[in-house]
Amino acid sequence: MLITLYTVLAITAVFAGVPNQDESKRMMDHLSDAEHYRNEHHNKQFDHDAFLGEDQAKTFDQLSPEESKRRLGIIVDKIDSDNDGFVSLVELKDWIRYTQKRYIEEDVERHWKQHSPNHDDLISWETYKKNVYGFMEDMTNNELRNAEGATYTNLMKRDRRRWHYADGDQDDALNRTEFGWFLHPEDHSGMRDVVVLETMEDIDKDKDGKVSLEEYIGDMYRPEEGDVAEDEPDWVKQEREQFTGYRDTNKDGYMDEREVKEWIAPPEFDHAEAEARHLVFEADSDADEKLTKDEILDKYDLFVGSQATDFGEALARHDEF
Repeated sequence: MLITLYTVLAITAVFAGVPNQDESKRMMDHLSDAEHYRNEHHNKQFDHDAFLGEDQAKTFDQLSPEESKRRLGIIVDKIDSDNDGFVSLVELKDWIRYTQKRYIEEDVERHWKQHSPNHDDLISWETYKKNVYGFMEDMTNNELRNAEGATYTNLMKRDRRRWHYADGDQDDALNRTEFGWFLHPEDHSGMRDVVVLETMEDIDKDKDGKVSLEEYIGDMYRPEEGDVAEDEPDWVKQEREQFTGYRDTNKDGYMDEREVKEWIAPPEFDHAEAEARHLVFEADSDADEKLTKDEILDKYDLFVGSQATDFGEALARHDEF
């Protein structure tokens, strides 16, 4: 039910790694979950797979409920910053922002070290291209023209454009801050335009410059062979209504670039607050707008698939417990 997806990242080779098609949708992991939490439906297993990646989700699934709850309880104590025995909306929001910031900083640091082993102040486009796409120099013309070669060519073009957007002083080299914008454009408002372009390219299958209802639905749901319209899940039907009633604001049957931007990057939307409100709504059994540890542990399967636990990773880090 998320756009991507997210999603999600996969590194397939040499040095810092060659991205596959999904890696180019890095940004969507963070913006598209806003869509997820603004809708009534909720797919916790999708959260696991999208936010953890399938391999990490499978690893986490091996933990017993008792062990998951034990580790989650330790995290709850950290979130309750004033030690009053409750997790407030503000505390939960602050924790989600903290985990999101930590995730981005760790990811940028890891990639920066890979591309700048000598601790240079800048990484040039030529250095990045050689590290990530240098293998393409050894490909024959026929290999570059086949499906796989065309995929890598398109990914390199997309990275080149994103690099240009992130390069604030236009010197064709990125400092560490700009490199963070390149890797995580969701964290910088100046990168939203390129994110919209990437989204349009991914969803607009017929390349007519706009997103139809079927392209919108097709990016998040594919029916099983033999299924008929009546077999669609309720959440898909709700998404069709969302498209017609809210996404297509000018009612021409499509989403243009402006409407796509309003969809994936709505102005003034606070992702951390939306996620926190979603979690409180789901777990607040006595409706007092704050959570006890017991309320959170009773919904541990919800929280281990949310950003409240750093996409679940904090539960798998043995060194924190």
